[in-house]
Amino acid sequence: MPLAGNGGYTVRRYTLDFDWRAPRTPFEAGATISATATQALSRFDLDFAGNTLHRVTVDGTPATTRRDGDELVVTPARPIPRGRPFTVRVAYTADPTQGRHRDDAIQDYGWVPTPDGTLVCAQPDGARMIFPADDHPSLRAPVTFRITTPAGLSAVANGRLVGTVRRPDGRTRWTYDSEQPIAAQLVQLAIGRFTFVAGSGPRGLPVRDVVPDGLVTDTEAYRSLTPEHLAWLERRLGPYPFRRYGVLVGDTELPVALETQSLSVVPRDDLLGDRVDAERNLVHELTHHWTGDSVAIRRWSDLWLSEGHARFYERLYSDEHGGVSLESAMRAAYEQHDQWRHDEGAPAEPTADTLFKVMRYDGSALVLFALREKVGEAAFDRIERTWVSEYRGRAAGTRDFVALASRVAGEDLGPFLEPWLHGPRTPPMPGHPDWQADPVED
Repeated sequence: MPLAGNGGYTVRRYTLDFDWRAPRTPFEAGATISATATQALSRFDLDFAGNTLHRVTVDGTPATTRRDGDELVVTPARPIPRGRPFTVRVAYTADPTQGRHRDDAIQDYGWVPTPDGTLVCAQPDGARMIFPADDHPSLRAPVTFRITTPAGLSAVANGRLVGTVRRPDGRTRWTYDSEQPIAAQLVQLAIGRFTFVAGSGPRGLPVRDVVPDGLVTDTEAYRSLTPEHLAWLERRLGPYPFRRYGVLVGDTELPVALETQSLSVVPRDDLLGDRVDAERNLVHELTHHWTGDSVAIRRWSDLWLSEGHARFYERLYSDEHGGVSLESAMRAAYEQHDQWRHDEGAPAEPTADTLFKVMRYDGSALVLFALREKVGEAAFDRIERTWVSEYRGRAAGTRDFVALASRVAGEDLGPFLEPWLHGPRTPPMPGHPDWQADPVED
């Protein structure tokens, strides 16, 4: 499948510099990439799209470059031996109007302009429009952000604010550290007139919401539910796996929320409407921090593990808090499942074009519901807690999940899960012989 990263090296850290000026206005940027060669390298690739490239150095020496679609091909002055650390510096002019469109749940992504600034939505392959990266969901590295803003504007990014420096010209440089390794698709940086709202979750976990000044009061009712959501998920999945959490309210027409690590971006309209819908979205993005952010997917065909879990727990929470019952939602999904398989592929069989279609959401949550019906709630809960604890901070895939579920349940679940994940037709639902899938229409 496309949307893959690169080979031959491992990134140890990104340091990103953004000298932001004004909405929709190009600005100077730089990326310092500390890496280690995993093979002898006469050249290597970075995922980097658009923007205006100025220069690239490798260990301080100018390198030869060429653009090949979304790849920046770098040829260092001297080959890099296997096992040697090296440092790449890329200077460029960033284009904050750059974005792309997908005909699925993601829709518009890349740089997302706001009335007085910007935020970013990098999933699935939009990080390359923001900075040069090794952009694959299984690959993570710590990130240092250094963002300079005009007077009156604030900046925020994943992780912890290290400090601010006021410059003589009145501009401010904000430095953030991601604290834990992060996949390029989960990077967040935003600039605007923000209010930072501090709170706490279970065991004193720092909770920091970042809200456009004019939306603080109107979004407070739903934002204030985060500690409750954290506690509810911890009872099911164990301790929250990062050092802080918060919601970045997006003052945009952004159609979807996104689980950017430690700081989920949620569109303002999601926080101004119906409570049941708002909580579904908030719990969905928070669940991803266990499944998708902490337990990364090994490859894009494993996306069902990330989105399916987020949708399953979103539906379960909604069932318990005034929404549609889980069983009703799953029965509705079952009825459409054959059609989704026909149109979008089985849950673990997406194409690049169907990656974020409904099969990866409700269709994949249905697989987890079927597993729970097969093994029982107690065994299912043990599987889930073991999954997020054993693979915490690691990448895992479909085979890993099937093997772990089989081990925890004490039975080989491969023959049961195989047709659910890969087959052309929806298998019978355990315990629900009356459930029927609707006929498929071409």
